[in-house]
Amino acid sequence: MMLLQVKDLVAKLREEEKIILKGVNLEIGRGEVHAIMGPNGSGKSTLANVIMGNPKYEVVSGDILFEGESILDLRTDERAQKGIMMTFQNPYEIEGVKLDQLLLIAYRKLHGEDKTFFQLDKEMKGLLNEVGLPTEFLERFVNLGFSGGERKKGEILQARFLKPKLLILDEIDSGLDVDALRIVAEQINKLRAEGTSLLIITHYARILNYIDVDKVHVYVDGKVALTGDKSLAYEVEKTGYAIVNGTADANSSK
Repeated sequence: MMLLQVKDLVAKLREEEKIILKGVNLEIGRGEVHAIMGPNGSGKSTLANVIMGNPKYEVVSGDILFEGESILDLRTDERAQKGIMMTFQNPYEIEGVKLDQLLLIAYRKLHGEDKTFFQLDKEMKGLLNEVGLPTEFLERFVNLGFSGGERKKGEILQARFLKPKLLILDEIDSGLDVDALRIVAEQINKLRAEGTSLLIITHYARILNYIDVDKVHVYVDGKVALTGDKSLAYEVEKTGYAIVNGTADANSSK
């Protein structure tokens, strides 16, 4: 059974008539890593938000199955409790909530009381060291005063700590320098090794230099136009999204 199945998904902003997702089909198996590449405005982030259940969007038709069950009627928090997590291109500041508070409350919601506070505190501090953040970050309000790179490291830290079944990464590589990119990629590889499935939304192939990817999808005009292996990402960087024209018949995932 596939972990995630997106079937003929059509969606739009709730207050508008324009269709953004135009019949998206996508399947991700357990432990798989998929990447989506596409031009600005093609609907990549919309797809991520609709899977996560952002109430700003309305599903017109189609379905989203997670572990074989439709999740269309579930709220965002209910989808999160089923094991779906999304990181943001521009992570939000949460004034008044410390990072360690957020992590501990979310962990208890997802995993119950299987570990003591001292075990969880030790784990948090170990992960901070892995992503290159000082321990005082745990006492700071979430993302308040963080640099762009620190926010992205904080997002991947949350994912490592919370251990979702499916992690959607919306342009996790944007704004990262070379060293930070390597650190984030190492953490993504560790998530996969621990059993998390990943959907990486990106404009560039550079993060894929450090990650083993099962499939790359080229996303154009609201739907998946091409699917291939990692070499497809490098071909896109070389030729642009014109690659869709003339090759879709041979490689189309539809």
